[in-house]
Amino acid sequence: MQIAQNSVVSLIYTLQANNSEGEILQIATQENPLTFIYGHGHLLPSFEENIRGLEPGSSYEFALSYEEAYGPFDPESVLDVDIEIFHQTPEGEQMLFIDNVIPLMDQDGNRFEGRVIQIDENSVKMDFNHPLAGMTLFFTGSILDVRPASPEELAHGHVH
Repeated sequence: MQIAQNSVVSLIYTLQANNSEGEILQIATQENPLTFIYGHGHLLPSFEENIRGLEPGSSYEFALSYEEAYGPFDPESVLDVDIEIFHQTPEGEQMLFIDNVIPLMDQDGNRFEGRVIQIDENSVKMDFNHPLAGMTLFFTGSILDVRPASPEELAHGHVH
């Protein structure tokens, strides 16, 4: 079966920065493959486009520009946050260390994450860009399995 809309896909991959010589950023292995329903918005559309039509046993290798992936790095998404926000609870204070990714919520209840990049006496400098923003993403891998999604999986939007 070929990968198409509403198929359950299991695959392995290695994600590297820039090209086949770049730093390894993520790996999905045979023991812990990535399994998802194709065409349901769980992955980057450009990633899905590159694997469409492949069958079990097929290998793939492609690069996604930052425009096709998570967009450019936006310096305006690096902000100073009042440190007092984190001193309101013991848990908040424990989260304050460099490179920690902290889950936050705005006044409207929208959830987002920011990475701590600097801590000063009165503020915390946080990067709210996606961790892979501004990067070319290079994928290599292979398709392990493709099958039709069950009606239950389609109704729930995830693989069972």
